[in-house]
Amino acid sequence: MSKLKVLIVEDQPAVVTALQVLFEIRGMACAVARSPEEALRRLDADTAQEIGVVVQDMNFSPEATTGEEGIALFREIKRRDPGLPVLLITAWTSLETAVQLVKEGASDYLAKPWDDEKLLASVRNLLRLRELQLENAQLRGRARRSWEDLAERHDLCGAVWASEKMHAVVILALQVARGDVPVLITGPSGAGKEKLAEIVQASSRRKDRPFVRVNAGALPDELLESELFGAEAGAYTGATRRRVGRVEAADGGTLFLDEIGNLSPSGQAKLLRVLQSGQFERLGSSETRRVDVRLICATNAALRREIAAGRFREDLFYRLNVIELAVPPLSERPEDVIPLAERFLRDLSPSPTGAVWRLDPRAREQLVRYPWPGNVRELENTLRRAVLVAAGDTIRAEDLGLGTAPFAAGPALAAEADELGLAERVRIERALADAGGIVAKAAETLGLSRQALYRKMEKHGLAVERRLRG
Repeated sequence: MSKLKVLIVEDQPAVVTALQVLFEIRGMACAVARSPEEALRRLDADTAQEIGVVVQDMNFSPEATTGEEGIALFREIKRRDPGLPVLLITAWTSLETAVQLVKEGASDYLAKPWDDEKLLASVRNLLRLRELQLENAQLRGRARRSWEDLAERHDLCGAVWASEKMHAVVILALQVARGDVPVLITGPSGAGKEKLAEIVQASSRRKDRPFVRVNAGALPDELLESELFGAEAGAYTGATRRRVGRVEAADGGTLFLDEIGNLSPSGQAKLLRVLQSGQFERLGSSETRRVDVRLICATNAALRREIAAGRFREDLFYRLNVIELAVPPLSERPEDVIPLAERFLRDLSPSPTGAVWRLDPRAREQLVRYPWPGNVRELENTLRRAVLVAAGDTIRAEDLGLGTAPFAAGPALAAEADELGLAERVRIERALADAGGIVAKAAETLGLSRQALYRKMEKHGLAVERRLRG
């Protein structure tokens, strides 16, 4: 049985008695307030944490039928504690008022005379929900203290989290940063692999040296090698002058190579040589050059599967995979959604002090329940859109644009929604249309890499019509 109490806010003694008997014979402890003022005093008291759900009437004065007193009480409760479940019960309030209050965060609405079993089921579920909220708040508090402790001693590069999973990954990243070995960061697209690479760089002995980033997934094969290793004038069509590659530019520092699985066989061989000996040649040159570079690579591909298919060198994989940092998808760490959302909102704020926008309770609920197939990048893009369409300084659920998206209660359902959801196809089609068929632009909007978007397009049977310029 729940340790939390049901707070009954009702002025009619007979109704109070009926509700108390109904709840207490089912093992639910009760507290009673006979007016809105008494209810707020109880919620302000030291015992407020004992209250798990409020069951409130809507009218408290003799002959009152408008529900204005109940509306005012409900809104004040939500202002003080947005997460506290409130169940409305009355004989007079209109359906329109009830619907409006549900939109504002009321958990349910029941008319008098109520159905005992429905009321009991609702209250039991809400008590459990409140218990989970309080447990999660305690976990977030501990995670927050852990995060603050790390932030005092290390440069976290703006990263925030509240989950145990992400905390463990960051701890490992800080530990391996002190070494000078290659690091392989794995995880789905948009999950935060580049941010983790920044933390490794910022905590390493090379933190004051160059940190050069290359997204192999954004470059065609014919340009990737010259981008990495440089090229002499005339090395290929269009190469009119000498080009210094990213490997050379990172000398003494760190090279972050994203989407490593897209590197061509020739590029893989050259990268392996850099790891083994620190040597390379520019395209079109026979002069051997030497560099001192720490390599951090990231991929959303299953490299062992790529090895089995003959698309990735096994010897390169074992050179890169000295230390693996596995970033879990956002759907497996829902505790991180709100801290990340609040950080993005502060970053998007035009005010120097930040905190211009806030999330209403229903928006928070939608953010936590949504499966985030595009991970952290999709969350950031969603909030960028929300601050543009929000009417005021409060972002509502409607502003998020997630109304038709698949919702999930856990990682398994989130993965199923990601793989099979019709809504995903609709979102991809809309993004492609808005981008004028430009896959790279649509991928950025969706918070995906080009390769990830191509895979999803193939899964859903989508193709982009290419038009030749006349």
